[in-house]
Amino acid sequence: MYNPQLETFLRVADAGSFNKAAELSYITPTAVIKQINLLETDLNVKLFERTHRGLKLTKAGISLYNDAKYIIQYCRDSVTRAKNAMQEDDNVIRIGTSPMTPAQILVELWPPIHEICPEIKFQLIPFENTPENAREILRNLGQNIDVVVGIFDNTMLNVRNCAGFEISRQPLCCAVSIHHKLAERNRLMIQDLYGENLMLMHRGWSHYVDQLRDEIWQNHSQIHIVDFDFYSVETFNRCENSNDILMAVQAWENVHPLLKVIPVEWNHSIPYGLLHSPTPSETVKKFLSAMQTVLSR
Repeated sequence: MYNPQLETFLRVADAGSFNKAAELSYITPTAVIKQINLLETDLNVKLFERTHRGLKLTKAGISLYNDAKYIIQYCRDSVTRAKNAMQEDDNVIRIGTSPMTPAQILVELWPPIHEICPEIKFQLIPFENTPENAREILRNLGQNIDVVVGIFDNTMLNVRNCAGFEISRQPLCCAVSIHHKLAERNRLMIQDLYGENLMLMHRGWSHYVDQLRDEIWQNHSQIHIVDFDFYSVETFNRCENSNDILMAVQAWENVHPLLKVIPVEWNHSIPYGLLHSPTPSETVKKFLSAMQTVLSR
């Protein structure tokens, strides 16, 4: 489904040499060099700078490296989705899961939901949480994945063309490295963040986060806000490595083993629940109705 030379390209880039990539691919260095030369010729771009110190990606190579990882993973996921479609059952709810979108809340609510709708079954569909995947999955909910659990607001729902079913309000918390001086605390005051870098999603992503941002700008200028563009495992790694503080929710407490999610004494929260198609299937409608009944008890 994709040019297999891309996998060789990724191995060479990761290994930093043709010889090491050849060992990993169980082929000769000559064969690896030939594949890279053919790929550069076909694309009409130079991917590597060859130096006496080894190989270094060009700007074009760096761009292709990032995209190639997505292309390969997306193709693998598409095969998985195709196989799942072959086994499609009208009474199956396909739940997309990733580190940022854990399905634990549905597991906890499953027994009473099952009592109401014993014919409905769950199928977990894992996916890599990248910006491209997030856009694709949320835009096409109901095709390969029916629901995704996560935080949301009306701005995101409108942009992604999906609907939201609120299960609860998640207080906005802070995630810190277990080695951070604040990690020994079980609850924070906003003044504890003075002098720290606080990572917030960029303005316009959520008006709930923007309300927090505005309060900090107006009343707590001692906190330095650092913008970022997307929640992913890499974002949590950045928080742990930089010793910055990351805005998070309690549902993400198991995303990264070296981070601790701590509540903060402020009045900021965000809806947490199910993202689904604006025109859900009858099975999804039945499932959402059962969910509403369970939550109202």
